[in-house]
Amino acid sequence: MTVAVEPGRCPMHATTPEIDLFESGTFATTDVHAVWRTLRREAPVSWHPVGDTGFWSVTRYDDVRHVLRDHGTFTSEQGSLLTLLGKGDPAGGRQMAVTDPPRHARLREPLQRALSVKEVERDLPRIRSLVRELLAPMKDGGVFDFAAAMAAMPMAVIGSWMRLPRSDWPELTRLTGASIAPDDPAYTGPGGPDRTLVRAHRELFAYFQDVVAERRTAPGDDLIGVLLGMRVDGARLTPSEIVSNCYSLLLGANVTTAQPPSAALLELAGTDALADWAAHPDLLMSGVEEALRWSSPAQHFMRYATRDVRIRDVTVHAGDAVVAWLASANRDEAVFSRSDTFDIRRRPNKHIAFGVGPHYCVGHTVARVALRVLFHELLTGFADIEVVGEPVRLRSNFIAGYTSLPVTARGVRP
Repeated sequence: MTVAVEPGRCPMHATTPEIDLFESGTFATTDVHAVWRTLRREAPVSWHPVGDTGFWSVTRYDDVRHVLRDHGTFTSEQGSLLTLLGKGDPAGGRQMAVTDPPRHARLREPLQRALSVKEVERDLPRIRSLVRELLAPMKDGGVFDFAAAMAAMPMAVIGSWMRLPRSDWPELTRLTGASIAPDDPAYTGPGGPDRTLVRAHRELFAYFQDVVAERRTAPGDDLIGVLLGMRVDGARLTPSEIVSNCYSLLLGANVTTAQPPSAALLELAGTDALADWAAHPDLLMSGVEEALRWSSPAQHFMRYATRDVRIRDVTVHAGDAVVAWLASANRDEAVFSRSDTFDIRRRPNKHIAFGVGPHYCVGHTVARVALRVLFHELLTGFADIEVVGEPVRLRSNFIAGYTSLPVTARGVRP
């Protein structure tokens, strides 16, 4: 892999296919961390052309934090994902994920209260039961697709918090996968990736339109009920705003929580490190945080510059897209010692897997509790975990994950 640094408007250009950070296939076939390692060293702020447009890649920890925290200079309202590069986002200013402060805070606060530690801890027995159910087939010693099971875990949690029928969970999981990885073979439908993406969005929005219409007469105290009762600047949310935020909550849960367990297991299975972790229950939470840093499920967030601004020695012009690579920041050698080592004892661990600043993941408490339960059940309930087949990585420039991870294990007697 070669990086060429040029003067002027484009200080970096791709000289091999591996450097194409827009193409989703890059993330399924390339060691993208090697690419980011080179960029952090040689071109930490670099221009990446895409057709008639392009984006600035920001790869170092401090710069990524700066871009995500400074909402006045870097707005989210024109689109926060590379899939929307140059297209704008019709949900800007209406959906929490693509709304800047101060309105963002007024959208976020009621949901944050509903997802407080106290509320989530109250749900622990149900979460534990769901996790045990997902892992139960692993006890028979046969080949078990761990990634497929983990893909179902977030929906089991968020589906209950949104009071969605359990019979709908598998299809909602599939549709959210298609909406973030439409050109992955696991999700691509008739007509190719573009039609797959449009179809997934249409079906998810239509689903929530029906749910919201039905709930208006009896909102309840779940997350959809919170959105139905919310007032922002004195006015209730419109039906389209409620639907858009339902979609955002579902997507945020389904595409992030599923990934750290698979990434951790792939790295640790068959090594002494997994047994070491199992032997030290006091390291459960530090190991969970390391799994989040290691996997960095949301690889990037995009922003647009609202004015000319300097990042390091580069001038970013007003209107330019800026992509902050969280996955690169979480391996920054200047911040994390032995950054390419999975260390269950890593403290402090200032990872930004949940983002940083105003858009820090609203569901981080739910995600952490679910992961804590999952890893506890995995470490105390199973031994001799081995990866026995080729992992299949997700084709996505947004989510770092796996669609398949075949493993075997031996169940441990309680």
